[in-house]
Amino acid sequence: MVDSILSENKEKWLESMIQIKNRVIGNNKQKDEIIHQGVIPRLLQWIIDEDIPVELRTESAIVLGSLAKGTPENINCLVDSGCVAVLLKGLSSNNVKFIEACLRCLRTIFLSENSPLDQIYQDPTVIPHLINILSKSFCTQECITTIFSNCCKTAEHQNALSRNGAIAALAPLLCSSSYKVQMPTLKCFAVLCYENESVSKAAATATYNGESIPNLLLRLLSRDKPSEMQMAAAKCLTYLCRGGAIPTHCPTIQNKTLSTLIRMCKKDRTLEENVEGAETLAYLIEEDATLQTLASISDHIIKTLADYLRYTSVQQINTRSTNKKVVNWSNELKQAAFRAFASLGANDEEIRKKIIETENLMEHIVNGMNCSDLKVQMGAVRCLHSLSRSVQQLRTTFQDHTVWKPLMNLMNNGSKDLLPVASSTLCNLLLEFSPGKERPTSESPRLSVSQKNKACLEAGAINILAKLTSRPEGNLRLNGIWGLMNMAFQADLSVKVQIVDVIGTDQLFQLLSDPDPAVLIKTLGLIRNLLAGRTDIDHLMKIYGNQIMQAVVFILEGEHVAEIKEQTLCILTNVADGDEAKEYIMGNEDVLKKLMAYMVHTNVKLQIAATSCISNLVWNEQEGAYNRQAKLRDLGIQKLLQQLLSANDTVLFDKVKTALQQFT
Repeated sequence: MVDSILSENKEKWLESMIQIKNRVIGNNKQKDEIIHQGVIPRLLQWIIDEDIPVELRTESAIVLGSLAKGTPENINCLVDSGCVAVLLKGLSSNNVKFIEACLRCLRTIFLSENSPLDQIYQDPTVIPHLINILSKSFCTQECITTIFSNCCKTAEHQNALSRNGAIAALAPLLCSSSYKVQMPTLKCFAVLCYENESVSKAAATATYNGESIPNLLLRLLSRDKPSEMQMAAAKCLTYLCRGGAIPTHCPTIQNKTLSTLIRMCKKDRTLEENVEGAETLAYLIEEDATLQTLASISDHIIKTLADYLRYTSVQQINTRSTNKKVVNWSNELKQAAFRAFASLGANDEEIRKKIIETENLMEHIVNGMNCSDLKVQMGAVRCLHSLSRSVQQLRTTFQDHTVWKPLMNLMNNGSKDLLPVASSTLCNLLLEFSPGKERPTSESPRLSVSQKNKACLEAGAINILAKLTSRPEGNLRLNGIWGLMNMAFQADLSVKVQIVDVIGTDQLFQLLSDPDPAVLIKTLGLIRNLLAGRTDIDHLMKIYGNQIMQAVVFILEGEHVAEIKEQTLCILTNVADGDEAKEYIMGNEDVLKKLMAYMVHTNVKLQIAATSCISNLVWNEQEGAYNRQAKLRDLGIQKLLQQLLSANDTVLFDKVKTALQQFT
């Protein structure tokens, strides 16, 4: 048969092709044999040659489609042979059966994991032509929507499809009588709108037969529709909502989409729907407190998700997957539950409390962080991050579990994708990093806070956070400096010194020039926390005083928002609280003049901060107060304070009154 195909005997070509087609169907061994004998170039040659009878060209495309349904290696051979470009060119034919054969092969190729997506977008005529032939038959509709849904991976892809009229062309297919057309169309709308505001709004305003696309999708949520169709329609509406095209208070979202997703999480649904329902629910409610509250009281969703964590059957075939992959459903359900819990508890303390009351939840989270599955690790950390927003839980539930151990292990050895949320979680956990909150161990079997702090330090928390401050990613630098700021709050002097030693003064002061204002604010917050407690202030100013004062002047003279200037003035207030450190301000007339300028600033918060610093400088119970008062009186500061007695702001008035009372 192969010899006949490779020969020049045209009379035997078609008969041999049909024989090969029948031989390779469902037989991977035969597919491999045919490929190894060099048949692919011959078939591509026939497909592209318009002088070849269309029946033979069609059979050639069918055989290529069959070969593509073999192993991933088969698809690689087809792609490497230039199959995609040839099949795309074949779509310009007028013969519908030939077009369908080409599309079926292309669909199989683009459903594979390593499909050549860019080939769809390289030639600007391909997408318009695919849209143009979309309506030729159910087969063309099914294949093209499947190709689009699997080739749309980036914002550029979404915009290219939208720009070429995909939305208007796909809208009628939502009303198709063919399930095989509706399902890939729904998937296509989902991938088109995902995290793309402009495309989402274009889809939400498009109509077909006078009905908007959201209304067409709403019909598909009906309970008389197949379950997987309801799920797919709910996902589309979720993405339209998150894309800003449908408001969260809309009944379509609150009454229909939300309830559908919660229903998909029930035991009577398939495992695929359980996972997809929980993941989509998590995404829908992630940023909206009202939806989180509605979801939390709907159909026992917290208890339903808790059951996910106890699922033990490990591996089953994913019936929806094209490649029929074996899936670890225990892990899939766990990560989906963690993500849903994270979204549910993002804002409300009562919801967090209900979630934490889930049996053995913290053990599940710790086990999840120790799991080798990246999705489970990510879900567990997200869940922990959401729950760690609760100061109450940090002081109670979190004290019973060493969640920071696996968390820091992930930061040291885990995927870099985990770093943003893991480092943010560590920042929250470090809010309770305070030796002043130690409880007697005789009252409770829990570790005391100071014991945990010691263990946390020994695990290298300072090193981890200090390294983050040097990362190129702004969010990681922010989390690093934020964590150190929390760690320095009410910390022992030894911890403060360790923080400065590890991060290094060069890096610390370099962060004061960071382009991200949030990083600058937290860096100032760290310095402020380091300079707290009279003994600590004097000790640290002896070592780093000149650098700190240079940094203060640098910020006060720069073009910064009031919040940054206020933090800087608060640092000076702390310096002024030291016994010996005061002299760094008193001996710097430039800084004193700056304080005077901020005392009469138009921003009342800056006035309050500057006045507080003056109050500390002239505090009459401290040694040398008389001389400091005399110097500041000569500079006119006492007179300025007297002028400020007419201030309308009560906080400023009280600060001014207190400062004036110190002058003797």
